[in-house]
Amino acid sequence: MPDGLSYTRAKTFRRQMTPPEARLWRFVRAWRLRGLKFRRQHPVGPYILDFYCAAAKLAVEVDGQVHDHSDQAAHDRRRTAWLSTKDIRVIRLRATDVRDELDGVLAFILAAVRERRKDA
Repeated sequence: MPDGLSYTRAKTFRRQMTPPEARLWRFVRAWRLRGLKFRRQHPVGPYILDFYCAAAKLAVEVDGQVHDHSDQAAHDRRRTAWLSTKDIRVIRLRATDVRDELDGVLAFILAAVRERRKDA
């Protein structure tokens, strides 16, 4: 269960989304019309997920260049491993792909949601 600090940090992160996160949010937010609800900057345990679809137990992370560094990559692996113990699948998207290949990114996310919901 996230603590009060996690909720406060998540609220701050919602106000400070990166341009690729804000762009992706405009589209996944609209999917509510399709019956899919995504939350942005959603706390789960000690972590804050960029986007989370509870119905599919799917986390979507938009990674900038900082995630290419070995220390951040190691943190990302630990985080993904912890989330998998909660049956949450994490998909990682490069910020440049969100910027340059949005249609492909959206198709990839929808396919992941469908796969996860089929398994449920």
